[in-house]
Amino acid sequence: METAGGQRGRDGGGPKTSPLDLLMNQIRRKRAASARKPLGRFLSRDRPAVPEAAEETGPTSGVAEAAGGEQDGGWGRVCVFLQKLGKEADGRSLRLSHCDVTATDLLELATLLHLLPRLEELDVSWNELIGGCLPALTSHLQQVGGIRALRLCSCRLNAADVTALGEALCSVPLLEVLDLSWNSGVGGVALQCLLGKAPPRLRELHLVACRLTAADAAALAGTVSAVPGLCVLDLSCNPQLAQEVDAGGFAALASRLPHAAALAALRLQDCGLRPGGLEALGGSLHHLLSLRELDLSCNKSLAGGLKALTPHLAHLTHLESLDLHLCRLTRSDLEALIQVLPSMVGLTQLDVSSNQEAGGVVEQLVAALPLPQMRRLPLNSCSLNRDGFTALALAVPALLSVDVSWCKVVGGRLALLLDALQPSVVLELRLSSCDLTTEDLRHLAAACRRGVLSSLRTLDVSYNGSVGEDGWSALLAAGGLASLQDVDLSLRPLTSAPCSAWLPALLRALPGLPALTRLAAQRWTAGPRDREQLTHSLRKRGVLLEWDVVTASSSEATNQESPEE
Repeated sequence: METAGGQRGRDGGGPKTSPLDLLMNQIRRKRAASARKPLGRFLSRDRPAVPEAAEETGPTSGVAEAAGGEQDGGWGRVCVFLQKLGKEADGRSLRLSHCDVTATDLLELATLLHLLPRLEELDVSWNELIGGCLPALTSHLQQVGGIRALRLCSCRLNAADVTALGEALCSVPLLEVLDLSWNSGVGGVALQCLLGKAPPRLRELHLVACRLTAADAAALAGTVSAVPGLCVLDLSCNPQLAQEVDAGGFAALASRLPHAAALAALRLQDCGLRPGGLEALGGSLHHLLSLRELDLSCNKSLAGGLKALTPHLAHLTHLESLDLHLCRLTRSDLEALIQVLPSMVGLTQLDVSSNQEAGGVVEQLVAALPLPQMRRLPLNSCSLNRDGFTALALAVPALLSVDVSWCKVVGGRLALLLDALQPSVVLELRLSSCDLTTEDLRHLAAACRRGVLSSLRTLDVSYNGSVGEDGWSALLAAGGLASLQDVDLSLRPLTSAPCSAWLPALLRALPGLPALTRLAAQRWTAGPRDREQLTHSLRKRGVLLEWDVVTASSSEATNQESPEE
């Protein structure tokens, strides 16, 4: 039974309702009349039920306010709808990502938009059940003409959805952020039509993993020319985008980039870039004086072609981040990069990790970098040698993140790196698969006691099976890690070892780890009692524990390298 105020809000005193609204109201009444058990609501799961009891008793928080709000324009309907999705009402921002939103939910949301005249952000990302139904929402976007950010990531959008969105863009002239990433059905004619209608105030365009082609690149060229205020262009994970440079697709896009004078971030990770594409891109770089971030990573066909770009990088004096990881760079590529680094005086982040040849030029790299301002210089999977590791110690004092994972030279020499750290600076330390020894972990424990790692948030010492029990116990008993949020102690796949010797030290250390949110200890084995004790201790604090069950056969496996190595 509903309150009188709630009944008046639905049946009288308000604007005339449509047949669709009447249908949705009937559904809500039927839910309230049920035995206070939430319906399955189609395919959604684990969703909080609408608090029908509050509707009867009246004075409790959200629903009572919602019932009274019906007379003031239906705000109560918005509150009830968001409650069903496990969200709190906010008149300026609707963030419904990962909410199992169904097509019916989307239709109901559309009928509520006229009640949100101040809405500025709408995010329904990661709701794959709404694919093919977007026109139900876009047909009502004129009700929220002041919207500035629209995010529809991973919604299984198809061509009809994109067409409907393109037709509705004219009703949101203030739109600044449009994110359609992770929708593999977006690329094609429909997207090209949408791009031709991009709002003039657009500042960010994200099209990650949308299966874009050279034809889409040509359409993007027109968008870049028509939207001079564009600041962020993210086209990552579209491996066909730059495949046809000579056909005019990517070359056309690259040639129009100078029109985007405000461009601050250009992300082209895994876009199929080849040396020809770099040459086309390089010709426009010296016009991009506002560029702060350039991501060309995971383009494995760049090997031997970076020298076509490096002369133009010297003009990017304000560039702060350059990402070239996993590009199969050759030594000549790296030497060409090193020559222009002194001109890149604004650089704070350089990523050449996962390029095997990088390990042999670290000395020259460090000598060319503006070390006092560097914050990230990952060198994981770089075949780092002894001289390079020694040179890296010179760059470590200012770094916020230190990553030398999969570099075997670190084993037995970790003290050299730790002694160079400045107190309370480094936030992330990754030492996975470094052949660390028991003595290395004792040095790491000593650094903790000195307060060097007091600001550390992430510690990865996984895949170091050669460390003895004393080493793990020393690290866990050291203290000095009050800021630590994420720690990984896992062993390699197909291996296992008992953790009974150091588990008591971990349990005693937990009160000194108030910020901990994740503990990974995969392939460590423990008895039922120890396992239950740790699980219970972490569950009480909401800490995610990653600890798999190891079979007897796996415990006999050898401590072999993973295929990544």
